[in-house]
Amino acid sequence: MRIGNQQREEAIRALNDHFAAGRIEIGEYEQRVAYASAAQTVAELGSLFADLPQPHPPFLVVPPPPSYQVPPPPYGAPPPGYGPPPPGYGTGGYATGGYQAGFAPYGVDPMTGMALSDKSKVVAGILQLFLGGFGVGRFYTGHTGMAVAQLLTCGGCGIWALVDGIILLVNGGTDAQGRKLRD
Repeated sequence: MRIGNQQREEAIRALNDHFAAGRIEIGEYEQRVAYASAAQTVAELGSLFADLPQPHPPFLVVPPPPSYQVPPPPYGAPPPGYGPPPPGYGTGGYATGGYQAGFAPYGVDPMTGMALSDKSKVVAGILQLFLGGFGVGRFYTGHTGMAVAQLLTCGGCGIWALVDGIILLVNGGTDAQGRKLRD
C-alpha cells in the first residue's frame, strides 16, 4: 500500500521518540529518517520499526517477533541434526585421552582411570637424585628436552636435579606419553 507525507511524518515522529529514549544512535537515526522520507509503501516504513519496540506509527501494524516454538532438547541429548555417536564412542561424559583400561598392562590409576606408565617413579627419582646432573632421570621418563637442558646446565648446578628427583619420588609425574608413573 502506498503512503503519503502524513504517514512519513508520523514515522519520523516515532523515530524521534526512539532516538530520545536512546534506542538508536545519531548515525542510525539520520539513516532511518532519510529512508522514511524516501519511503513509498507501508512495507518500506515497516522495515524501519521491525527491530524497535513501541511506539510505532499508528497506521503501522508490526507483527510480534516470532516466538520460539521448538522446545530445546533434553539436557545431555545431542542437538537436532546430530545422530547417535559412531560405534566405539562412549555416550556418557567426555572422552579422555591416553590408553583405555583394556590396554593397560601396568594397571590403571584409580583416580583418573588412565593407564599407568611402564616407567617407575622410584627408579626415575633415584636416577634423578644420583645422576640428575646428566638428566638421566628425565631421559628415563622420555622427557628428552628437559633432560638435555639438565645435561647442559649440569642439573642446574645440582639444585634442579635434587629438587626434580625429590618431586619424582614424592609426586611421581608422567612419562613422555602423559601416563602417570607407576609406584
